[in-house]
Amino acid sequence: MATRDVFSEDELAQLRAFPEPACAELIRFFTLTPADEEFVRRFRDRKNVLGAAVQLCTLPWLGFVPDDVAAAPAAAVARLSERLGIPVGELRGYGARGQTRTDHLKAVAAHLSWRQVDGPRWKALEGFLFARAMEQTRRSCCSGRRASTCHRHGWSGLAWCSSWSAPRPRETGRGMRRGSALP
Repeated sequence: MATRDVFSEDELAQLRAFPEPACAELIRFFTLTPADEEFVRRFRDRKNVLGAAVQLCTLPWLGFVPDDVAAAPAAAVARLSERLGIPVGELRGYGARGQTRTDHLKAVAAHLSWRQVDGPRWKALEGFLFARAMEQTRRSCCSGRRASTCHRHGWSGLAWCSSWSAPRPRETGRGMRRGSALP
């Protein structure tokens, strides 16, 4: 199922944009280390320094960088602006050329030691993520009455779950019937 089949265009636009960071996120993700500051100052022009800093902080925060870097949350830009001594308004002109943003993002990813995932690594990552997802599903869905609910609704794809067992018949006084709760 494609993403566009699940979300409306407005919802997709919202997911692809910058959310407002909480105070703790501002501190955690929008604080430049001396090495980070040295890295972003290598870019020429103040708008490129500030734009690269936004990308550098956004990538670990969201796991991606929205296309409109200039639409970054005002509090985050102000925090970086103050640290770098660059006016907030400089970000407006950042990345007019799409290639600039792309080149900076590649440099930022390299600085953060992020790597492109190739075929064999992608397969390993996919397996890892699938196992974690199944672990979470097992914890949340396959315990107690929830397991019964899964079974009742025909979600039998959960049979791989090690703690899964189909509901057992219950004694009702008029014979046996399928129960709605697991013992």
